Amino acid sequence: MSDFLAAAVQLTSTSDPESNFTAAEEQIELAARRGAELVGLPENFAFMGDDAARLDLAPALAEQSSRFLVTMARRYQVVILGGGFPVPTGDGSHTLNRAELVGRDGQLLARYDKIHLFDVDLPDGITYRESTTVTPGRELPPVVDVPGLCKVGVSICYDVRFPELYRHLIGAGAEVLMIPAAFTAYTGKDHWQVLLQARAIENTAFVVAPAQTGIHYGRRQTHGHAMVIDPWGTVLADAGGVPGAAIAPVDTGHLQHIRGQMPSLQHRQPALF
Repeated sequence: MSDFLAAAVQLTSTSDPESNFTAAEEQIELAARRGAELVGLPENFAFMGDDAARLDLAPALAEQSSRFLVTMARRYQVVILGGGFPVPTGDGSHTLNRAELVGRDGQLLARYDKIHLFDVDLPDGITYRESTTVTPGRELPPVVDVPGLCKVGVSICYDVRFPELYRHLIGAGAEVLMIPAAFTAYTGKDHWQVLLQARAIENTAFVVAPAQTGIHYGRRQTHGHAMVIDPWGTVLADAGGVPGAAIAPVDTGHLQHIRGQMPSLQHRQPALF
């Protein structure tokens, strides 16, 4: 059993990586000063810009992002998730969207390449085709037993709409589901919180959901509201619409108590499906 503070960081990332890293470190430092031991950065924390610029910067960004996470973990003695940054695939026209979980000592604990890509036509007239320049990952998301904290399951943004992914994470022992995102403003106002709460409730797990917020470039606007949610579905912290962090306790004893009260995971009938 453990009880610690988790921080879901909220940023307004731009097309300037250096300013993004500076903004991210400010929030990491503030979270660490408040006692957070597990810190999540949102999807696209290192870069939010057009596809051409992302592809051009990807080789450098991949290296810079990984190095940044190692430096932050060691400097502030936190376990940190970088919720998604571009990694070149080698074909010059696609990247992976990769999250990395790094331990306090700077060791890589887990790596995950986003498997569900956001290809949608929204009613507000904006079309997203992530698959045009992003290659989907081909490996299931990992669950990591972080010593002294908990078992962490990793996912990215659009994954939140696919409950089977979280069933996999729970089946692998996850107690905390990390869902870093850059959720669109249009879908976020109706879907973000309810999806996060659903994933928490149906899996009786904590959810730590870092987020992007505000206007980034062109018409790209994100919803914000980074959250920490408990296994009952209660929102413990909400970062609102400005850069900052949602910080709240993760108590695995509380998690076991709720799983005892509401043992729905034990009542599944997988043989019938």
